[in-house]
Amino acid sequence: MNPKQQIEQLREELRQHNYNYYVLDNATISDYEFDVKLKQLQDLEAKYPEFYDANSPTQRVGGQITKNFETVVHENRMYSLDNSYSKEDLEDWEKRIKKMVDGKIQYTCELKYDGASMSLTYENGTLLRAVTRGDGFQGDDVTNNVRTIKSVPLQLKGNYPDKLEIRGEIILPIEGFNQMNEERIEIGEEPYRNPRNTASGSLKLQDSTEVAKRPLECLLYSIKGNNLGINTQFEILQRAREWGFKVPNEAKLVNSIDEVLDYINYWDKHRHNLPYEIDGVVIKVNSLYQQEELGYTAKAPRWAMAYKFKAEQVSTRLNSITYQVGRTGAITPVANLEPIELGGTTVKRASLHNADQIEKLDIRVGDEVFVEKGGEIIPKIIAVDLSKRPRDSEPTIYITNCPECSTELVRTEGEAQHYCPNYNGCNPQIIGRIQHYISRKAMDIEGLGGETVALLVNEGLISNYSDLYELSTEQVIPLERMAEKSAENLINGIEASKQIPFERVLYALGIRYVGETVAKKLAKHYKNIDALAEATQDDLINVDEIGSKIAESVIEFFSSEQNRFIVDKLKSFGVQLAISAEKLANQTEILKDLTFVVSGVFETVSRDELKKLIEDNGGKVSSSISSKTSFIVAGDKMGPSKKQKAEQLNITLLSEAEFLQKIK
Repeated sequence: MNPKQQIEQLREELRQHNYNYYVLDNATISDYEFDVKLKQLQDLEAKYPEFYDANSPTQRVGGQITKNFETVVHENRMYSLDNSYSKEDLEDWEKRIKKMVDGKIQYTCELKYDGASMSLTYENGTLLRAVTRGDGFQGDDVTNNVRTIKSVPLQLKGNYPDKLEIRGEIILPIEGFNQMNEERIEIGEEPYRNPRNTASGSLKLQDSTEVAKRPLECLLYSIKGNNLGINTQFEILQRAREWGFKVPNEAKLVNSIDEVLDYINYWDKHRHNLPYEIDGVVIKVNSLYQQEELGYTAKAPRWAMAYKFKAEQVSTRLNSITYQVGRTGAITPVANLEPIELGGTTVKRASLHNADQIEKLDIRVGDEVFVEKGGEIIPKIIAVDLSKRPRDSEPTIYITNCPECSTELVRTEGEAQHYCPNYNGCNPQIIGRIQHYISRKAMDIEGLGGETVALLVNEGLISNYSDLYELSTEQVIPLERMAEKSAENLINGIEASKQIPFERVLYALGIRYVGETVAKKLAKHYKNIDALAEATQDDLINVDEIGSKIAESVIEFFSSEQNRFIVDKLKSFGVQLAISAEKLANQTEILKDLTFVVSGVFETVSRDELKKLIEDNGGKVSSSISSKTSFIVAGDKMGPSKKQKAEQLNITLLSEAEFLQKIK
């Protein structure tokens, strides 16, 4: 046997033993024998470097150093899930989806692992890339670190597609977490707080050798790709197992919400018997065809729902109440608590929301309060233990002036929060607006973080986000923790932000109530900032899904001379304040004022491409048929009840070819 054959045979043997041990939990070889074979392979690879393979079992020990984790745009967006907390929530969800799809609905129930979401891309069966969830649109490339996780196959088994993206959760089993903490305590270091945060933090360690020492695991739950030949979610889990991934066997296929609730109740009682932490159950419509029909909202798939187990509660003393000023001037009261353990973390602060909430619960300094934390939600006070209230207790009087600039607070009728109206002179508002401007979903300015923004404002170098474009490397270098290279990166990041498209710039401006979705609608309708700035209340309300509240906020923003001055400055620096000519060239008003429902399977273009074509040509896409529906683009397998409803409402059905002809 020649050296190449020896190397390949050893690699295959070690992969199989690794799979048996870490995925099947069934060791077929002793640790000593495994180490002997691994050493043998390492020696051969050192002797014959021409046969190097990044996916060899020897590469799992780490050794790569990553100083900066590259940001990668997800090929398929990683959505978050909507949450439910009761039987009624799930029944309401089922009613909504039954209105939108035909036929029997089955559900796949899976445990909701408490870890860090991960997207793994494979080409020709080989691990190409591992990217964190990030903000769902883009994440950090942590491939070197993920390669060290033994339950992540570096080479797939069996009959796999040429390219696939598979998603899972990187978790730290409880036993491994406890062992890590025992070792830390032994050497006099602070123990880690909880498995979830430790798993997430491990992925961003610069030295992959250190990651390799941690007993991380990867549990898989979803596959994305074209022509996979898979029809159901349950089949996805089965295929993933066949290809060599670790997929827990607790998933179950059920036929009703009652069976879903049985599954939830069982795991609510038995979750502490699992080797890892879960914080709920995920329920998915089993049919992938039905999933496609249901589609997505702006934030989450309509075909999936997370059921969160009841949040943990503890009681502790309220030591003081302080007040925070947000970027919009909104005042948030904060409870400063006697530190207490809750959900694996030490809780010292909790949100009190607003003056009404304080009054409703009659919360006072010195009270013993009940604190609740569900998942990653900020802890909140849910009740007061009146039996322990001190005799000299006095009611809380809400502040009347801004805690930062002393301006008298205002409260608009019908609103719960108080606001500081000192828009251009209140430091936290100024800092908050600039921090929003540079954030990932907005301008995504690399090399510039929230702390640096605060430093730049406090040092008098900037007073609004347009000032960023006048900064020089020389001005930035003297700042705390700023070296020449990081200063250059910051200035380059600001320069690169001039290429960010108009709808994201509009979101970045921080106009109250103008989130990502609203910014896209306004950008698409008005095409440039000047047209939007001149829009009247009536004009704005006539834009699809824009109400009076948003319209008033937009008008208020542009009625400020200071804001118009800042926008003009941004324009002079070359920031994109209009839809590009290239993008406009692909848009028409052919389908203006028309609403479409897309249903079925299509041949020439995909469902998502059809929806984009409708929007690019001025039309609106709706998820359900109603009297407002103008046309239904009907593909193969369109459900009979949708056809029936279309006939009842006298709505025209267009074939794929007829629709494409319509927009030519």
